[in-house]
Amino acid sequence: MEYGCIGEHLTHSFSKEIHNALTGYDYCIQELTPEELPQFMTERNFKAINVTIPYKKDVIPYLEWISPEAKTINAVNTIVNIDGKLYGYNTDFYGLKSLVERQGVSLSGKCVAILGSGGTSNTAFAVSNAMGAEKVLKVSRKASDGYITYDELYSVADEVEVIINTTPCGMYPHIGTSAVDVTRFTKLTAVFDAVYNPLASKLVCDARQMGVIATGGLYMLVSQAAYAVEKFIDAPVDSQAVERIYSDLYKSKMNIVLVGMPSCGKTTIGKALAEKLGKAFTDTDERIAQLDGRNIPTIFAEDGEAAFRKKECEAVFDVAKATATVVATGGGAVLNKANVDILKENGRIYFIDRPLEQLVTTGDRPLSSNRADLEKRYNERYPIYTACADVIIDGSGTVSEVVKRIEADYYGYTCN
Repeated sequence: MEYGCIGEHLTHSFSKEIHNALTGYDYCIQELTPEELPQFMTERNFKAINVTIPYKKDVIPYLEWISPEAKTINAVNTIVNIDGKLYGYNTDFYGLKSLVERQGVSLSGKCVAILGSGGTSNTAFAVSNAMGAEKVLKVSRKASDGYITYDELYSVADEVEVIINTTPCGMYPHIGTSAVDVTRFTKLTAVFDAVYNPLASKLVCDARQMGVIATGGLYMLVSQAAYAVEKFIDAPVDSQAVERIYSDLYKSKMNIVLVGMPSCGKTTIGKALAEKLGKAFTDTDERIAQLDGRNIPTIFAEDGEAAFRKKECEAVFDVAKATATVVATGGGAVLNKANVDILKENGRIYFIDRPLEQLVTTGDRPLSSNRADLEKRYNERYPIYTACADVIIDGSGTVSEVVKRIEADYYGYTCN
């Protein structure tokens, strides 16, 4: 391996995609056990590598030199081999700093709460101090020297203006969880989450619902990679390339979630859209049938609607963990706010607004098998569809026309 990344569990790493987009070298992903690390670092058979969890501290004894930022943070994520001597850097510092600056947020004079006690927590602490924070609270599950507990954090919640999450809480596959209840922080103005999978964690989504500036860690990941590349090849990386790669990667990973009335065409439109965009396709109703072994009308007939909605929630949660997927939801999936919330973590929700007169009734739809029921469902659900949607799409016309309308928004969408 000439260039690459080492860590213990790297199955879902985006690093290879980012580095391959930034430069022309072949970037490898290599998982190492703790027992394999010493031999790898001693042999030094690489030109330059990135280091991720859990080895950012463990590699330090093998280095001849580390940068001031890495020394302050006591963690190294970038190593360059020059004539057999290893030089260590911490580009996470610049990645997180760029993430904050990109949102136009100033930490000067602010009270910042940093969640977590690992290496990224030290990075956030260094960045907060470098950007002029007046007060920095380091938070951990257990009180220790320099750290307060979450209960102690809540006791001073009215002081906190910025939250930086460095814990793995809410990270794939354990989506839908948050280290804190952001609604308790009345002066909160910004949230930054180092988690980048999902694209917007529950913490980020909850903060956005409050009107707070909030973003996940994908831009930090791309930005720190760009700084690492500069160390790898000793040449600058164009800042516009960073923005382009971030936007392309975000959109490629983002799910497109289709909601709307039965018979509005979600499945047909979704399959056509997935093919055009090169994404996978899934249908939550089909997923329910796969998990249960029965079709939807049978579940309704034998178990009732309440039981079906519970199965639907389980299927939606399962589907929401995926990335790069077009998701067609059942007509009533949005009735449960928890479904909407979890789908937003990786997805952008499109309401296929097909006119009532163009909707049709079929016997396999238990709640809209006749015209009267269909109209009743339409009137009940229409405001819910519009409220949960990121984008309302005119659903009239042909499938290709509707697909083009969604594509126009997708390609024009500016990522947070």
